[in-house]
Amino acid sequence: MDEGQREAAIRRWFGLWLEPQETDLETLFTPDAVYIESWGPEYHGAAAIAHWFREWNRRGRVLRWEIRQFFHKGDQTVVEWQFENRMADGRREAFDGVSLVRFSPDGRIARLQEFGCNSTRYDPYRNGPEPEFSGEAPRWF
Repeated sequence: MDEGQREAAIRRWFGLWLEPQETDLETLFTPDAVYIESWGPEYHGAAAIAHWFREWNRRGRVLRWEIRQFFHKGDQTVVEWQFENRMADGRREAFDGVSLVRFSPDGRIARLQEFGCNSTRYDPYRNGPEPEFSGEAPRWF
């Protein structure tokens, strides 16, 4: 599988969340795939990933999942992205992240691990040598 095919698979996965459509999950993930979210939940197997996808989309909606860039090495691809959602209770979340994706020899996703970063950033030393933190509660990732 070449880099373009791996990028297309990742774009397809992100796109399923934007629609949301459950099609292609069996062609995207191996039966024993592992998916690790940035804040801790871990799903084992394509069936568990499909269950999570369906259940999450009853509680929320992905508004934006934009890809910034890809990096490739061997059977792995790293994708940098920006994400935003709105939950059914009205809560909105937005953050930056990267996903480390390992592909199987047949071109399906075998492992995907997300890493998140708060998109609200600031310089705590802008006013001097002692840090001034925002007072905002730390994010869950």
